[in-house]
Amino acid sequence: MTVFFSKKCEYGLQAVLFMAASDNDCVCPAEEISKKLNIPKEFISKILQSLTESGIIESKKGKSGGFMLAKHPSKIKLIDIVEAIDGLDSFNSCVLGFPNCSPDKPCPVHHQWGELRTKAYEMLSSETIDKFKEKTLNKIRV
Repeated sequence: MTVFFSKKCEYGLQAVLFMAASDNDCVCPAEEISKKLNIPKEFISKILQSLTESGIIESKKGKSGGFMLAKHPSKIKLIDIVEAIDGLDSFNSCVLGFPNCSPDKPCPVHHQWGELRTKAYEMLSSETIDKFKEKTLNKIRV
């Protein structure tokens, strides 16, 4: 588990990367995503609903139903997925949880954390999921 993202967000990122790495226009049932990524089906289903509500993925009902990307992978940034699930508060709040932490009244790690937070935000905002197809496929095959 990471310090930065919730488990729900980690799984959401994995699910979207999995869909992007699948064949174009592939409809992925929640059960398949659950099995391939080793995520409890009930949990991934809730996450997929959140991602559907945010417009990152679409759902298709029926016998051959499932989930698919709502837009081309080159149009989906990692930060979009993080925002849809965890929100962006972690990029604006004190890592130690001190109220009123600011540059004028910094917590003990304010400046160091600020640099890391800014770099993380910039990376997540600049990277689109189409860039990770091979790495995702290699990770899933493991």
